[in-house]
Amino acid sequence: MLAHFTVAELADKLTKKEVSAREVTLAALERIEALDEKIKAYLTVTADEALAAADAVDARRMKGEQLAPLAGIPMALKDNLCTKGVPTTCASKILENFIPPYDATVVERLQQAGAVMLGKTNLDEFAMGSSTENSAFFTTRNPWDITRVPGGSSGGSAAAVAAGEAYFALGTDTGGSIRQPASFCGVVGMKPTYGRVSRYGAVAFASSLDQIGPLTKDVRDCALVLHAIAGHDWRDSTAADVEVPDYTACLEEGIKGLKLGIPKEYFAVGVDSGVKAAVRKAIDLLVSLGAEAEEMSLPHTEYGIPVYYLIAPAEASSNLARFDGVRYGFRAEAENLLDMYLKTRSRGFGSEVKRRIMLGTYALSSGYYDAYYLKALKVRTLIKEDFDKAFARYDVLVTPTTPAVAFPAGSVSDLLTMYLNDILTIGANLAGLPALSVPCGFAGGLPVGLQLIAKPFAEGTLLRAAYAYEQNSGLKNCKPPIAAGGEQHA
Repeated sequence: MLAHFTVAELADKLTKKEVSAREVTLAALERIEALDEKIKAYLTVTADEALAAADAVDARRMKGEQLAPLAGIPMALKDNLCTKGVPTTCASKILENFIPPYDATVVERLQQAGAVMLGKTNLDEFAMGSSTENSAFFTTRNPWDITRVPGGSSGGSAAAVAAGEAYFALGTDTGGSIRQPASFCGVVGMKPTYGRVSRYGAVAFASSLDQIGPLTKDVRDCALVLHAIAGHDWRDSTAADVEVPDYTACLEEGIKGLKLGIPKEYFAVGVDSGVKAAVRKAIDLLVSLGAEAEEMSLPHTEYGIPVYYLIAPAEASSNLARFDGVRYGFRAEAENLLDMYLKTRSRGFGSEVKRRIMLGTYALSSGYYDAYYLKALKVRTLIKEDFDKAFARYDVLVTPTTPAVAFPAGSVSDLLTMYLNDILTIGANLAGLPALSVPCGFAGGLPVGLQLIAKPFAEGTLLRAAYAYEQNSGLKNCKPPIAAGGEQHA
């Protein structure tokens, strides 16, 4: 079945002309039609555009052109990445009918590489959430158990890859929104270093935290996709002018002598025993492959959640001020301008978005700025310094990605409990570090993610460590029953 191939495997078949891009794209569209009524990964499917792009790749290949590894590979984009002529809704009523006049930089780069866009995936509204239950349209389901959530906010992208409805997808990660759903859905997800990938054309949530990254079936595919989207962009002032290496070149170098730090705070109370057991077993395997592991401390970890939930909402309140019904998006009927502003935002935004806007506005207001926002910035510096000290000694930090496995849809009503889903991923965003989640086993029959964190622009080291683990773990070909035609995981 074509859906079971990885990007690298499929690229080889396309290059050898054993299959055409059109055949692959038709198979992917048929799979979406067969499965997505249950999974609900997609908000928009662009079948006609996908087939046209596939035909263009086939025509170039027939002419003998040398094409990029992603040429003809069907993929999906999180629906907060702007796509020219295709709706970009951010899963919000306020942008339900918005069609951008331009492409995000990552979209341009994937088009240049010849990738075929199948459609736009569901998310928590404006990327605010950890379960995709905050979408204004519907909740995406986890392919491992459709009664459970896929995580968030990039839940649609993770579910699409896990179910075989896309060969890879892009998501955005503000506090764990790529890695947490990757963990829940049993796929690989990476948040690159802040500035490694251009944010131009990504609808902003929190500008100092957001980063775009890949969700893939395996580590080699992650390396291929990251190479395609990374690099400097003059349109994004935060995009770093740092050389992008061939991330696949170092994958098989092994990890002998690699120094692993095991932060004790990431295994504290609140982390499920099954998750701990799977991660500890993964660490043992890394050590058996030649790495050196040592327990260490990141003492300011406990402040990550409060710091994040001051800084991120503050930046969101500023970024989302533009959605006022004047320039684009939904506009409520009203008798005067002020009422139009109020009714547009009241009716257009969901409850979680409004909650974060109000929290952020409060934190930035006169009389509270110093007490809350400024103090949060100072503690953010302390968190970053913890990581700086750690990377003076260690090459990679190893932790669980999430405290628990995917939870049933509708089962978490307490906001703090929901926010704590990101407690192990937030630190990398606050410090601007690259971090990756790779499947490392199961707890209660559901996937567990192993998180690897490295110093800035050391994505190659992360991918090398993750690849060594993946190739020796025996977990690489595990698929959810819905995607494997009824097969069960090992």
